[in-house]
Amino acid sequence: MEKPVSSDVVEEAARKALQERGVELKDIAAIVYDMQAKYAPQLTMEDCYDSADAVLGKREIQHAVLVGIELDKLAEEKKLSEPLQSLVDSDEGLFGVDETIAIGSVFGFGSIAVTTFGYLDKEKHGIIKKLDTSKEEVHTFLDDLVASIASSASARLAHRLRDKEEKRDKKKMKEREDEELIG
Repeated sequence: MEKPVSSDVVEEAARKALQERGVELKDIAAIVYDMQAKYAPQLTMEDCYDSADAVLGKREIQHAVLVGIELDKLAEEKKLSEPLQSLVDSDEGLFGVDETIAIGSVFGFGSIAVTTFGYLDKEKHGIIKKLDTSKEEVHTFLDDLVASIASSASARLAHRLRDKEEKRDKKKMKEREDEELIG
């Protein structure tokens, strides 16, 4: 039996894949800020960056990123069989597998993440819009994955801000944070 792939290797690969496709953590943080600033006047970009960074620490998110980006790249190289090649290459409107993979990774962050994902999928904020309208590369999966990360980070942040407002025990908050990073 082969040794499992190290979690550190998977996380590094997912982060690198995002960067190679033109997505920086600051781009995701900007979307998080847009989604949460009206609810939290004290919010900083650093808070948003930290939340997006924490979300990228989840294995489920990393796996979705790696699969989605790989499919996008294979479509660019015309290496998918038909009719899948045409569906992915054209980002066919009725092809919902891209959203299915992305929303699957959102469920761990609750209803705020799910509704935010739906909103971002329709409205295409920031880097999501750039990815969705790119003619140079295929981003059928990536635009939805970025929306997923931003949605999860927004929900995570909303819960953390409420915990701080309520002056919840920092040790318990840390325990919950560590638990949420599993999976």
